[in-house]
Amino acid sequence: MATTTEYQVTGMTCGHCEGSVRAEVSQVPGVTGVEVSAQTGQLAVTSEQPVEDAAVIAAVDEAGYTAVRS
Repeated sequence: MATTTEYQVTGMTCGHCEGSVRAEVSQVPGVTGVEVSAQTGQLAVTSEQPVEDAAVIAAVDEAGYTAVRS
């Protein structure tokens, strides 16, 4: 059963920002879907099994932004 975890991302301002976050987070093992909005700062990560928050936060950090689980 798929699970969705939501995070709040700070620092995104445009579609390019969304793309950077989407690209990094989609590489996290187990992630099957990523929805991200620069306008709201919301990041929704879908996976078949629960994914480590630290892995998602590290991926967002790699993209140049900051995330916290919301």
